[in-house]
Amino acid sequence: MRGQTATRPGRRADDVRHGRDVAFAVAAATVLTWYNNVAGRTSWHRRWYPAVNAGATAIALAAAVASGLTADELGLRRARLRAGLRMGAIASAPIAAAFALAPVTPARKLLHDQRVAGLDRRQLAYQVLLRIPVGTVGWEEVAFRAVLPAALRRVLPRRAAMVAASALFGLWHVRPTAEAFTSNQFATGRSARIAGVGAVVAATSAAGAFLSYLGERSDSLAAPVIVHLTANCAGPLASAVNARMERRVRPGRIRQESR
Repeated sequence: MRGQTATRPGRRADDVRHGRDVAFAVAAATVLTWYNNVAGRTSWHRRWYPAVNAGATAIALAAAVASGLTADELGLRRARLRAGLRMGAIASAPIAAAFALAPVTPARKLLHDQRVAGLDRRQLAYQVLLRIPVGTVGWEEVAFRAVLPAALRRVLPRRAAMVAASALFGLWHVRPTAEAFTSNQFATGRSARIAGVGAVVAATSAAGAFLSYLGERSDSLAAPVIVHLTANCAGPLASAVNARMERRVRPGRIRQESR
């Protein structure tokens, strides 16, 4: 009897702790699914995108710490920073090379992005130096490669937690993908648009799994941050270079056709 009564408070404490972990994981998944696809549509969010998402990053980290998650679980241990930077640099090198070569290869057709083509130098600098690093990469990496997977690993097996976080990362991109299709006039039919958005969601889920793998392999959030930053910044830069090259070629073509 004494042994049984002695274990009850411990079991009760474990049950309470597990319940809190489940509640935090469910809340994190729900809020992240809602945030980009609902709140991201509002005018105030679009206007103050970097500041709002920087605030969301700080809130997510504060909530994670309050829930009991540690710097080690979040991939923020200072001792692993160098390893994360090294792995991130190695993994991002082929991505940077691919975007650098894209404007002079047949792949340049994939760089046609009306959201970038009309940007002047100041607007492009704002995108690659502030909006993308702070508003997109920093926020998404903290959310999907630090807080959410760490919370899920407390209630799910490691692999299942990675799959769930990666799937939610894909769903996070439903709205921005649909908007990109509209602005660039891709997949104008309803069925084609649904299929296109579904394909992008699947691709971003796979990308999320790769970024999660880098984070777990290096035990540092720095690795996925470097790769994500390279991909998201190199894309607009390559699109801008491609648009400028096409503008220079177009007058020559017009003069040749007029002769």
